Formats: sequence, structure tokens, C-alpha cells
Amino acid sequence: MKNLLISGLLLLVLSISSCQIVGGIFKAGAFVGILAVVIVIVVLLGIISMFRKK
Repeated sequence: MKNLLISGLLLLVLSISSCQIVGGIFKAGAFVGILAVVIVIVVLLGIISMFRKK
């Protein structure tokens, strides 16, 4: 019985920390995605402005 309790507690502790790690990865991924979209928009606006100057 004691081994089952220790195993369950260990599993709970490990799963909580892994969920936080996965959440951090998704937050970083969302930030990188937003940054990539902004960079693409800026580049497209720069290309459009170069063609309009001619």
C-alpha cells in the first residue's frame, strides 16, 4: 500500500511539472508565430512601397 501511495505521488509531481513545461513551449511558440507574421507583413509592405516609388 505504501509503495502505491509513493508511486501515485511521484506520478502526480512529474505530471504537474511536465504540464508547465509544455505550457511554456506553447506560449513561446505563439510568440514566435506572432513575431513571424509581423515580420512578413513588414517585408510585404516594404516590397509594395518599392514598386510604388517607380
